[in-house]
Amino acid sequence: MVTEADIVLLAVDGPVAWITLNRPEKRNALNDALILRLQELLTQATQVDSVRAVVITGAGGDFCSGADLAALQKISEASVADNQDDARSLMDLFIQIRMNRVPVIAAVRGRALAGGCGLASACDLVLAAESAHFGYPEVKIGFVPAMVMAILRRNVGEKRAFELVTRGEQLGAVEAKNIGLVNQVFPDASFHAHVADYVRHFGKMSASAVALAKALLYQMDGLAFGEALAAGADVNVIARMTEDCQKGIARFLARDKPTNSD
Repeated sequence: MVTEADIVLLAVDGPVAWITLNRPEKRNALNDALILRLQELLTQATQVDSVRAVVITGAGGDFCSGADLAALQKISEASVADNQDDARSLMDLFIQIRMNRVPVIAAVRGRALAGGCGLASACDLVLAAESAHFGYPEVKIGFVPAMVMAILRRNVGEKRAFELVTRGEQLGAVEAKNIGLVNQVFPDASFHAHVADYVRHFGKMSASAVALAKALLYQMDGLAFGEALAAGADVNVIARMTEDCQKGIARFLARDKPTNSD
């Protein structure tokens, strides 16, 4: 039986931290313990200086099937205050992903449904196996994928978002990519190898530039056009002063400097 300490696993491989939801017998369903442990390991992974990307994946055949039965039972019996606390724990996880200094990437095999689809959507990038499925079926039991709508509206068009949250239907990986819910789709048989190759690319990028770009991209969500340009100008100045940029410019100039010939 999986203990609470092992309900989510962390392994650091060079520039990539792999975080695995480890409840395969429950299709990696969400509960309080899993959400808390996921938050702890996200923090732990980010504290490793060499880490340039975090990948969240699921053990077994599915990414995450949403809340487990015990969590749903708890919701049905909880007070308003208890339900607020429960909802805010998931909200805090979504915010943590957004605030993380490195890209957080969902690697989705099998099903990513309800809160599991919300978790994938909350990540900066979503990579999917060809056989993966995505959906928000909460409406079928009178529930609402409420918090994830703030993210979904930024990923897909308004009418698509409406359709997803009110019809509760599942999408295949290719269709999810076509509407902007998924970034890349890879073959099932070579999925892990493709994901590993994709995320290792961040190890070649400037850590400071990626962190600044991520923070600015999400900061711009609530800004008017002029304000967004002004924020961009500020980050432009900050980027110029970083060690990575200074060294990068020096390398570029040295590479393009004409050489003298006899």
